[in-house]
Amino acid sequence: MMVLVAVCLPLFLIMAAFAVDVAWMQLVRAELRTATDAASRAGAKTLSLSQDEIAARIAARDAALRNTVAGQGLIVDDSQIEVGTSSQSTSTSRFAFTPGGAQLNAMRVTGQRTASSSAGPVALFLGRVMGVPQFQPQHIATSTQLDRDICLVVDRSGSMMRDVDSRTVSGSNCGPPNPTLSRWAGLNNAVLGFLNELDTTPQTEKCGLVSYSDAGNHCGFNYTTSDINAPLDFSYAPIRSEMAFLGSRAVRGNTNIHAGIQNGRAVLTSGAQRPFAIRTMVLMTDGRHNTGPEPVLAARLAADEDITIHTITFSFEAGFSRMQAVAAATGGTHFHAPDSAALERIFREIASTLPVMLTE
Repeated sequence: MMVLVAVCLPLFLIMAAFAVDVAWMQLVRAELRTATDAASRAGAKTLSLSQDEIAARIAARDAALRNTVAGQGLIVDDSQIEVGTSSQSTSTSRFAFTPGGAQLNAMRVTGQRTASSSAGPVALFLGRVMGVPQFQPQHIATSTQLDRDICLVVDRSGSMMRDVDSRTVSGSNCGPPNPTLSRWAGLNNAVLGFLNELDTTPQTEKCGLVSYSDAGNHCGFNYTTSDINAPLDFSYAPIRSEMAFLGSRAVRGNTNIHAGIQNGRAVLTSGAQRPFAIRTMVLMTDGRHNTGPEPVLAARLAADEDITIHTITFSFEAGFSRMQAVAAATGGTHFHAPDSAALERIFREIASTLPVMLTE
């Protein structure tokens, strides 16, 4: 019996060493993954909010240090942090990270407990019995911040006074649009829904407002072709206020979509635009472009400035093919809303994106 015990004891010790150390290694790997992911997310978030690469690196290091790996905070050197761009070649493909770039939107962090890292390798409890005193785990995490600076470009031409089926609704010809039945009412609800959707995202997007029709004097009011009603701002109160003001009097005039796009470009290339943010224009019309230069020409200029235009047609009278061409010229998407409920749903869909994603 004693002989059997003597023979089996070393095997038991080896098995115990293996079981304890395997569990320890799994725990450390999980801790390293958590710490590295947290560092990557914190860095990408700070890059978005501050637009400052140095601040983003500091945030990543601080987040890593707050998370323990094998009993001590993870130390991440500057060489283990990469700031760059992350993008998809198609809407269904994986994000690919490229260090550097003009519009920085991602951070890749390499978390290490290796011989070459500041914290060194992780000691094993019983592995040294088998001649393996330590192990050296590594984890890589990339977080992508899908920031957007957005300009809403809305149609305030005379047809917005009618309902979606082009019927005249009750109210004075020179009074404000019908608050429930008019196309303007549907647009106003959709814009408010869009802003409410942005309010639910983890970070704050910048948003501005442009309106367009054409110049003229109607009902005792002077109308301009297009106005920048609200510049880019983290606060959406000016947009809500301007939409209420525009709806407080008759909306009038023809449809100069080109002028709306041009002012949208001005908003998205202004000093308020964040250098690392994706520039997005949401262009809505209920009719057909019938005055001013060709809108596709303005869209091509927007594309040269890395502005994506998503177009929305509202009502059967809208010019579908032209708005599809405007969206296509900038890599955007065209949507059609047959009624007010669909219009709000589309606006909310465009607003609701996942701002920060762990992409590696």
